[in-house]
Amino acid sequence: MNAPKVYNVLFLCTGNSARSILAEAILNAQSAGRFRAFSAGSHAVGTVNPGTIDLLQRNHYQTESLRSKSWDEFAAPGAPVMDFVFTVCDQAAAEVCPVWPGQPISAHWGVADPAAVSGDDEKTHRAFNDAFSLLSRRISLFLCLPIEKLGRLALTAEVRQIGHEQPATV
Repeated sequence: MNAPKVYNVLFLCTGNSARSILAEAILNAQSAGRFRAFSAGSHAVGTVNPGTIDLLQRNHYQTESLRSKSWDEFAAPGAPVMDFVFTVCDQAAAEVCPVWPGQPISAHWGVADPAAVSGDDEKTHRAFNDAFSLLSRRISLFLCLPIEKLGRLALTAEVRQIGHEQPATV
């Protein structure tokens, strides 16, 4: 019996310190091994934002292997071939991305940058929690897709529609 396919997913943003790192951790934790998530940045800052680590640890996510890295790492020979590439910030979505081997399905899942929020701790925590919640909802929708049953065009439409899912209003 063949083992089920594990899909590789790359989350991109500019600095690779908050949103893309959150998405990587969430998908790896929630996918039950069905997906392998990575993250990278077009201009990676080289460190993960402390607010990102704090939020993930408070929610019992693994953080030891998380690091900020350039998207060039995933365009190099020998890098894992991606099945999906999602941009999570508007700036990275507007940049010219490397050519990804294997022609992955791509979509834009823009999320406000919690690392850009200044102010008191409550405001900063709220921004990180909002980004985490939105990414969690989008990833949950993604995990519910019958990937093996959808054709490429239908799957592309579905993952792009997920990027339009808005935060819940209170």
